[in-house]
Amino acid sequence: MKVLVTGVKGQLGFDVVNELKEKNIEAVGVDIEEMDITDKASVDKVIKEVNPDAVIHCAAWTAVDAAEDEDKQEKVKLVNVNGTQNIANVCKELDIKMMYISTDYVFNGEGTEPWQPDCKDYAPQNVYGQTKLDGELAVANTLDKYFIVRIAWVFGKNGNNFIKTMLKVGKNHDQLKVVSDQIGTPTYTFDLAKLLVSMIVTDKYGYYHATNEGGYISWWDFTKEIFKQATEMGYDRYSEKNITVTPVTTAEYGVSKAKRPFNSRLDKSKLVENGFTPLPTWQDAVSRYLKELDIESL
Repeated sequence: MKVLVTGVKGQLGFDVVNELKEKNIEAVGVDIEEMDITDKASVDKVIKEVNPDAVIHCAAWTAVDAAEDEDKQEKVKLVNVNGTQNIANVCKELDIKMMYISTDYVFNGEGTEPWQPDCKDYAPQNVYGQTKLDGELAVANTLDKYFIVRIAWVFGKNGNNFIKTMLKVGKNHDQLKVVSDQIGTPTYTFDLAKLLVSMIVTDKYGYYHATNEGGYISWWDFTKEIFKQATEMGYDRYSEKNITVTPVTTAEYGVSKAKRPFNSRLDKSKLVENGFTPLPTWQDAVSRYLKELDIESL
């Protein structure tokens, strides 16, 4: 089997290519230098030359706040919608399967009930969410052989993320305010990549939700666990005696350009129903991730 992976320089694409190789599956990773997804001719040429059995589409515009800028919105749409449509069109022509990585931002982010993968009550609250939904629809309306996998609160070795940000900020501050009324579960790209590769070799198509196990938490809970584990590893800078992490509401924290979801809970039971192994707990993922990071150099 041969799989083409877009966004190989990003957190997830990087780990997916490594996992494919680990499983002795031929992997071709591309980024904008090799294939500009917004350029139909480029997509056509590269995918046809590679002639894969499947495409795992990880590339996306993910800068949520920047997406709200009027001068960026056309670019966001080009990447997340047109780019996805370009890939779906070639997959249809070659009759190959496609996996599209999406987000809980396609929903309205309200309430407390976990979002179901087959829920069609879409109501994106920002530009990023709308373009990711339009990308989903491009895939679902073009192909029969597709996986749409929604994830949330992503962290990985390659690139910036919440854990790295908190560790950096915690080095220079003895007081932090972190939002406590936005609820979800983190997703470690290393663990997610294993799941995606186990899925792509099957024909169990459809919509899925995938985050680590371990329950639903707030960003404040997440920060407390990051600092607790860093302290246990010997980084006393992050201990409770040296740094106070205060929970605040989204309103108290201050408005960001893009509206953030309060409810990022994703129901993952469909994974087990279809024979896939759930991801490990997020607490375990944080532990493994911190050991991979060079905390000193952040």
